[in-house]
Amino acid sequence: MDPVIITRTAETQWEAVSDGRTVGHGDISHRPDGRLFVSVDVWQDPVFDRLATAVLADLPATPVHTLVAADDPGLKARWERLGFAVGRREREYTLTTAPGALAPPPEVVVLPGTEADPGRLRALDRAIREEVEASVGWRTMPAEVVAGPTGSLPLDPAKYAVATRGGRYAGLVRVAAVRRRARIGLIAVRAEDRRHGIGRALLAHALGSLHHRGITSAWAEVDETNTAALALFEGAGAERTGGCIELVRH
Repeated sequence: MDPVIITRTAETQWEAVSDGRTVGHGDISHRPDGRLFVSVDVWQDPVFDRLATAVLADLPATPVHTLVAADDPGLKARWERLGFAVGRREREYTLTTAPGALAPPPEVVVLPGTEADPGRLRALDRAIREEVEASVGWRTMPAEVVAGPTGSLPLDPAKYAVATRGGRYAGLVRVAAVRRRARIGLIAVRAEDRRHGIGRALLAHALGSLHHRGITSAWAEVDETNTAALALFEGAGAERTGGCIELVRH
């Protein structure tokens, strides 16, 4: 095998070249929640260790994360050889959208985020974030759910629906639609309002709204330790379609 030359081509990118041809790329990215992720793609398997080692050597002494498909044990083993260990496991589910057949529980009303009071929606978002951080922690949440102080980034009401219980804002669902498929990014209910069917009502509302817009399916990622969320999606008929493993090196 010809010698491999590894060059940092940009602040977040590396390139491996052999005999004048590119044989691999390395990239890093900072997620909104502060985690640093690394990704390495190679065209020649022996290049992986060299390129990954070079990328890691250039990074600060801080936890580094990477994602591996749950059905790719070979790639998982490569990262583990470099000192990475399993940090969390995430399941991916797909749901078929349908008109909302589930009526909300008594005293519960679900309304589109565009009809919610902006100040109360932000307060609900802040309260839920504080509860998550104080319990399971933000490491169990999808990286797209920003963990920064509420108000640092504006909420887009069009992506939300809100559940009220007895007039109080009790829970929310966040959905991002892309063409004929959508991602359910977050379903959360205030601690004092759980076990009242609010999560099921929010999910049913989201699926019904998507169906009305002509979107036929939705997908979601759920941390394997979040038993309540697993039960919610599986109870709604979600099909497990994949998953990923987040590895971390401290």
